[in-house]
Amino acid sequence: MKKLKIYLLSLLLATSVAAPVAEAQDWGRLLQGGLELFQSFTVSDDQIKGYVSQFVSQSDKTNSLAPANSKYTTRLNRIVSGITSVDGQPLNFKVYITKDINAFACADGSVRVYSGLMDAMTDDEVLGVIGHEIGHVAHKDTKNAMKNALRTAALKDAVASAGGTIAALTDSQLGVLGEAIVNAKYSQKQESNADAYGYDFLKAHGRNPLVLCMSFKKLQALENSSGTASLVSSLFSSHPDTEKRIKDIEKKAFKEGYKYPTTATATSKSSTKK
Repeated sequence: MKKLKIYLLSLLLATSVAAPVAEAQDWGRLLQGGLELFQSFTVSDDQIKGYVSQFVSQSDKTNSLAPANSKYTTRLNRIVSGITSVDGQPLNFKVYITKDINAFACADGSVRVYSGLMDAMTDDEVLGVIGHEIGHVAHKDTKNAMKNALRTAALKDAVASAGGTIAALTDSQLGVLGEAIVNAKYSQKQESNADAYGYDFLKAHGRNPLVLCMSFKKLQALENSSGTASLVSSLFSSHPDTEKRIKDIEKKAFKEGYKYPTTATATSKSSTKK
């Protein structure tokens, strides 16, 4: 790593030797920018987790966190019972008390579910959303979103100046980071892969994978309602390919013998196959 940094410095300095004196300041900015860009591309997984942990800690303080004896915490603990890690990364689950309809998962294993989402969905639908969000973590989508955020002008100076350590981010910098985590925009392929992960996640925990489609449809209905449209995040419903994603999941599920639950509480694999 050190040799690569020296090489980058040498390359930029060698190029700047031939520059006129009048352009010295511009080359200086280019050199500094090159170093910052280099550093942002070499942020380690441990550093990313450290920055995420800063955001989560701040987010838990600034949001209304459901206490341990809350009905929401009790319900979420029941929904995710037995789900403790993904790919060796320990998971921790908490609820934010808010009318907003959202959920997100982070690279450090933190999963946050909004009470507005829980109010709108059944237990299995909530688990489907969680599985989808964990899919983005498992596929490194959230880590890459973090790297992109750390390359922005608002964060790269702090990251670069910290070298190989973790900088203490300001509230405004944490806000930029939070935007990248909570409202991340993923590609169609990334969403499709997260859907597939959520599908298998539900099956692995004895649920009907079609509840993921039910989550999609419910979010779409809420977004189209004048009373709740502003509360719905971009979780699923803002993607123009949502209908195709629903059909793709249905096609796979129907082929495997699943059908939509006849009751809101139908969960077991045996009771939902044709």
